[in-house]
Amino acid sequence: MSVRLIAEPWWVNLLLGVPPLAFFWWRRSGVSLPPRQLLFSGIFAAAFGFVEAVVVVYLRAATGLLPGYQGTLSDVIRRSGEFYQQSQALAQFPQSLLTLEVLREAATILILLSVAFLTSSQRRARAAVFLWTFAIWDIVYYAALWATVRWPQSLKDTDVLFLIPGPWLSPVWFPLLVSALCLLAVLLTRVSPLKT
Repeated sequence: MSVRLIAEPWWVNLLLGVPPLAFFWWRRSGVSLPPRQLLFSGIFAAAFGFVEAVVVVYLRAATGLLPGYQGTLSDVIRRSGEFYQQSQALAQFPQSLLTLEVLREAATILILLSVAFLTSSQRRARAAVFLWTFAIWDIVYYAALWATVRWPQSLKDTDVLFLIPGPWLSPVWFPLLVSALCLLAVLLTRVSPLKT
């Protein structure tokens, strides 16, 4: 009997354990996160998720993987979903753009980490803000891709989640589930104003 994994490589599946582990760490040790921090870091993450989706749309157009991009957004929406397969596009990316994509992904993580470090001096709060912003960024990223180019067509569509250190592949529902669990972990943790 073999176990069928959701994501590849195998260790990407371990991401499902991050939200519950973080939740129990925060509940046991406490975390101070004013609602205002969550609000403004969430607004940043949502805007950044939209920008990231737009970058992906530009990359698709630049590599010829986005039919109809010369027309209106309606033309793109009408034609792109049927032709585009994210996981297959990796092989069609020019090496120069693939290198830039890896660097963009690294910069994305650094930006989200920077927001976490700017919001608190406490390690637990930084971890909570990082997971909060990462989750919102990720959910808005997929929502913006769907709104602009109607991809993914289904939550079962395979996506390339990251390229560092190699391609991470999974159905779209997997990162959305991990992100939703991260949001839930942060929201269910005692969120309280910082003590002065």
